[in-house]
Amino acid sequence: MKAHKTSQEELQALYAVVERDLNDARIPELSTDRRFATAYNAVPQLATMVIACAGYRVVGLGHHQTTLRAFSIAMGASVSGYAAHFEQCRRKRNQVDYDMANVASESEAEDLLEKAQEFKELVRTWIKKHHPQFRL
Repeated sequence: MKAHKTSQEELQALYAVVERDLNDARIPELSTDRRFATAYNAVPQLATMVIACAGYRVVGLGHHQTTLRAFSIAMGASVSGYAAHFEQCRRKRNQVDYDMANVASESEAEDLLEKAQEFKELVRTWIKKHHPQFRL
């Protein structure tokens, strides 16, 4: 982690990636693995937004894992269940992207998409409450 000052532009750019990925994860013609991985990709972007608002940036190896740990510290214990769930999804996404095909089930892809959407709303609410100078 290193100190970082975010901006409205940075947050909007990250949010655009989140919206794109959540929309793409709903495309039924994509494989279940790809829908899972794409829905997952929205999660670290959202977590990065939280960390940036808190005044930090994650750098170096293992940044996804560190990002998933750090957002729950910034947001508080109420999101610890999301952090644990997303950590499991991170491991599965690694299998999908690097090791093998046909790893994610339809229900896992749908569940992750739902949880990522919920997390998006939590992040928006958190930013609005704790960092009202930023608009999403």
